[in-house]
Amino acid sequence: MCIRPRTTRRHFVCPPCRASWKRRPAPGRDRCPYCRGELIDAGQDLAVPRKRDDAGWRALTAVLAAGVTFHSRCCYGPGWRPRTPRQVRERLALVRGGGVPVAEALTTRDLDELRAEVSARRVPGPGRYSRAGRRGA
Repeated sequence: MCIRPRTTRRHFVCPPCRASWKRRPAPGRDRCPYCRGELIDAGQDLAVPRKRDDAGWRALTAVLAAGVTFHSRCCYGPGWRPRTPRQVRERLALVRGGGVPVAEALTTRDLDELRAEVSARRVPGPGRYSRAGRRGA
């Protein structure tokens, strides 16, 4: 049984303006008041970086662009999310061409676990010793 209070207010974020608002979702209120751009519903458990924190906003923008949000899972919160651009780069470099979805890679805390997942899903292409890759065949 979950005893955590459920809030109906969520963080709405505009990454270009580096602005966020915590409010209830309502139709017609999905535009940034500064740039009139689309606001992203980031969820209720987002820790918004300070406006001058360039690295934090770059990491948050990459995570939100991948479709990862901060909606809680009952008492456990939203799970792990990268907080620095380095953590984002490490995970994106591992999944290039690996068949692992970017959202899954960005929510995996352990890099060794992610490497194992990528190697398990990687599909070998025509290599040096396969018939399809042989010349003159």
